[in-house]
Amino acid sequence: MNINLTLIGQTISFAFFVWFCMKFVWPALTSVMEEREKKIADGLEAADRADKDLELAQKKATQQLREAKEEAAAIIEQANKRAGQIVEEAKDSAKAEGDRLKAAAEAEIEQEMNRAKEELRGKVAALALAGAEKVLAASIDEKANSELVNQLAAEL
Repeated sequence: MNINLTLIGQTISFAFFVWFCMKFVWPALTSVMEEREKKIADGLEAADRADKDLELAQKKATQQLREAKEEAAAIIEQANKRAGQIVEEAKDSAKAEGDRLKAAAEAEIEQEMNRAKEELRGKVAALALAGAEKVLAASIDEKANSELVNQLAAEL
């Protein structure tokens, strides 16, 4: 065997092998690697978008929480104002009711005083008649002199 012929045969075989790999094997491997590289790039891009979306959602949630707190504070303030108004209305109502009851009591007292005065006048008139009867030692007819008694009572 000739070493030169072996080397030339091996060189031709190697060249054929390299041509075959570059023609059929290498394009398939490069397309798979490019596809894999594209998937990885898409995954990284999706992760970046998800991070941005998460950050945006957190900002939005913080904003909504702040708005809810402000709205709750406004509602509490309105409730406190309304409670103050209700208390003032109740005070005014109670004062008006007290004034009304006071006026009614004063009117009732006035009526009782008038009744007592009338009763007292009647008793004074009866006592005056009794005294006059004893003084005159004669019986005075109360029915006959009722007008005189009423006039006397009115003067007292």
